[in-house]
Amino acid sequence: MNTSNAPQRLRQASIAAAAALACLSAAQAAEVAGLELYGYTRGGFYSSSGDAPRGGYTLGGDAQKFRLGNEGDHGLEFGIGKTFDAGNGLKFGAYYMPTVWNGDHGTDEAYGTLSGLPFAPEAEFWAGQRRLRLQDVHIVDKFFADYGDNLGAGMRGMQLGPVKLGVGLFTSDSINNHVSRPNQASRLNVDLSDYALNPGGKLRVTFTKVFGDFQYGHDGMGVSLVHNQADFIVPKLKNALFVQAANGHAALSGQFFGLDNPTTTSLVVGVGGVVNTVTNPPTPNAGQKSWRVIDSLSWQQGRFGGQTIAAYQHAKADGGPNDGVVTKDISLGGRVSYAVTDHFKLLAEAGTTSRAVDGQPTQRLHKLTIAPALALGPEFFSRPELRLYATRVKWNDAAAAANAGGFAAGGRTSATLFGVQIEAWW
Repeated sequence: MNTSNAPQRLRQASIAAAAALACLSAAQAAEVAGLELYGYTRGGFYSSSGDAPRGGYTLGGDAQKFRLGNEGDHGLEFGIGKTFDAGNGLKFGAYYMPTVWNGDHGTDEAYGTLSGLPFAPEAEFWAGQRRLRLQDVHIVDKFFADYGDNLGAGMRGMQLGPVKLGVGLFTSDSINNHVSRPNQASRLNVDLSDYALNPGGKLRVTFTKVFGDFQYGHDGMGVSLVHNQADFIVPKLKNALFVQAANGHAALSGQFFGLDNPTTTSLVVGVGGVVNTVTNPPTPNAGQKSWRVIDSLSWQQGRFGGQTIAAYQHAKADGGPNDGVVTKDISLGGRVSYAVTDHFKLLAEAGTTSRAVDGQPTQRLHKLTIAPALALGPEFFSRPELRLYATRVKWNDAAAAANAGGFAAGGRTSATLFGVQIEAWW
């Protein structure tokens, strides 16, 4: 054994031990100070066959991006907040979440809260920019009930008879767009949740009203019903059913839909080489009349877990050059997980999607991913999860024609992806 570098290794070990103690002390201080740390991250090594994109294979529907081995991006969302006790049951809080995705920096949350007020002690009042993502289907990376991400104010958690009431009023602005939306749209959301409709089943109903000045389309309204059933048919099987409809510039999820793109500026070289600044008017977007039905199963039976989705969405353009054009999206698939040991899992995800647009042949895309993974626990949703994946994607000629400027460039009709990815939330 070579001992010539023993003093150096000893110093390195001492430094490492000191750093570990410092981290432990910092963690303990954060806990004592009552800081709330929350967030999400994913990233890793991504590769693909030839010059094919390393992720993002989808026909464009809300429920069509089967995400395992199909993301190809890198990002971090790190939230920090603190709730202060003002005495007599009164509390106030401050929260902030900076983000970075693929090199683009932004802010997703910056808001304050008040709670414990005598007339509604269970309710929380808030103002600022806050995520209010109500419910998703994880395997397609989509919150289907969601009315956050804009500047606004509201209240949540007020007990109103058999339900809890939430209300939010939003502008179309956000911190990231520098308050620059040209039509200055506004949105009202009302959320009624936790209604015990049947044994083991709870119903959530949300309403959306959008109003503003739009070049195409008109103000919008939306309604969403979400029913969550525990022990569906068999014990430990959960079912989530979404039935949603919206029109105008209201999205099915509860957010805005199709707001005009902001005004932009460009530099133009004129006569004599003089550079002029030209202001480009906002690009108008159409609204739509839409509805969808989504059903998702989730389970964890011993070491076997998984999630499925079956979705149909019907949308008709309302205004603009494509006024009246109908798009129909179908999605069917799922992901399963089997824990070989407490920290090693085998994952498989398969999905098939289609998109039918009036007057065009039906697009179809199929995707399969296999991924062994390391995790801190054996459950389907145990995170962090470190995966080694291989993905195969195939699509038909209609999908290739519709996506010739994207993943189907050069007439490509298939792609193979592989990589190593970590995903974590806390």
